[in-house]
Amino acid sequence: MPYRRRIKRKSTRIPIHAPLTASHTAAPGEPQPLSADLETNLHAIRETLGNSTDMIIRELPIGRKGDQSIALLYTDGLADQNIITDFIMKSVMLDIDIFEQTDRTVTPPSDVVLALKSYALTIGDVRDLSDFDALYQAVLSGDTVILVDGQDHGVVCSTRGWKDRGVSEPSAENSVRGPRESFVESLRTNTALIRRKIKDPHLWLETMQIGRITRTDVAIMYIKGIANDKIVQEVRDRLNRIDFSSVLESGYIEESIQDETFTPFPTLFNTERPDVIAAELLEGKVAILVDGTPNVLAVPATFASFLHASEDYYQRADIASFIRLLRYLGIIISLFGPSLYVAITTFHQEMLPTQLLISLAAQREQVPFPAFIEAVLMELTFEILREASIRMPKNIGSAISIVGTLVIGQAAVQAGIVSAAMVIVVAITAISSFILPAFNMSIAFRLLRFPYMALAASFGLFGIFVGIIALVLHLCGLRSFGIPYMAPFAPLIPVDNKDSIIRLPHWMLLSRARLVSQKNVTRRISTPPKKSRE
Repeated sequence: MPYRRRIKRKSTRIPIHAPLTASHTAAPGEPQPLSADLETNLHAIRETLGNSTDMIIRELPIGRKGDQSIALLYTDGLADQNIITDFIMKSVMLDIDIFEQTDRTVTPPSDVVLALKSYALTIGDVRDLSDFDALYQAVLSGDTVILVDGQDHGVVCSTRGWKDRGVSEPSAENSVRGPRESFVESLRTNTALIRRKIKDPHLWLETMQIGRITRTDVAIMYIKGIANDKIVQEVRDRLNRIDFSSVLESGYIEESIQDETFTPFPTLFNTERPDVIAAELLEGKVAILVDGTPNVLAVPATFASFLHASEDYYQRADIASFIRLLRYLGIIISLFGPSLYVAITTFHQEMLPTQLLISLAAQREQVPFPAFIEAVLMELTFEILREASIRMPKNIGSAISIVGTLVIGQAAVQAGIVSAAMVIVVAITAISSFILPAFNMSIAFRLLRFPYMALAASFGLFGIFVGIIALVLHLCGLRSFGIPYMAPFAPLIPVDNKDSIIRLPHWMLLSRARLVSQKNVTRRISTPPKKSRE
């Protein structure tokens, strides 16, 4: 796959080394192995973690004679106390017969770790560890580590159980019809929400850790046999190139793996709805999930995908097509509304009816600014009000927007700063920008609105058409993981336009996007609905 932006970073990870004796030192860049002495290991752990008070270290004697010492390590607040008590503490403290039976092949103290794994621990996920890097990663991720005196390896028990936000309704992508659930900040909860919708064994999940300090879990999901193997490998390669000290949100990942940096248009799709990600996976795309954020990325992304909403596939085809046409109309109004008003009132008054021209001239008689300055002032004022309503507390955020639109707008007209027609144009433009389902795409059109107003004020409609040509050339030059951004419009693929501007009925959507899923493009055989003869 073509990769147009080269990332010149090294992908090496900086390991965390524990201070040990000289006999247990490791070469630079290699994991530090555990010592066979329990006290040496615990001293190194306490020193590395700075005796943190949330790090619980419990030393216990096991066996009937209590001649074997073990230590339990977990982080308070990240590990589930009930799992530790019921499935680990009771097992190693009460079920002591396993260390005294002589008919078993494993007897202490030869390999107590194997005895704990095989006969004592009643927890599901148990795995070995032999170095300090794996130990710190397990403990700081919510797992419990068991170390045994006399053994240079330990056991990791899965006990993750931190408090997280429950699954709730989407806050940014509302719909009248469809599921009422959204992603949360827990990676495992998000993967479970996707698997609830796609119960197929070919839905594969790969997990890696990015961030030298945060060690954030990042997962990629795709359907083997539908997703393009080249795109999947490209996703792996770009993620492996990331070498940040911290990754706190999916925006870190999005900005690092996108094809083009200097563009206002998003080249990675993000959403908080599990049903949208499930639909993207069924189209052959790859999902990128980041622990700690409810926004999931999907690649590759095309321009048309940002104008589609999940509700389009839950309504009838004719209703969905009408709503999509409204969205495209909203894009045109949002991008060219103020610039067309500036160009027509400044250079092309002959395009207006006489009565309307007289009315506009009467309104602008007391306005001291030209149309361009008037439009810029109103647009900046509205952007400030919109940003203020988002940042303000919810109880007064709506009041700010109402006061800004009604009181300030009316006062500006009465003061003669702006005309009433300009207030109407800016209001319609702002409302049209909210019709887009993707918030990041609406931001792109809000930014481009100002250059188009400048072109309209300088050259009239000629400047607007020059800007349109430049915009089309820019969009046609964008790619998302090697896929043309404007597909299926450019290059034109007629068979894929069944679900672009309009949506045909589901039984007519027989194929997936050919440029995205190049292996399995057929959804099913055409079986049109039969009419009843009764």
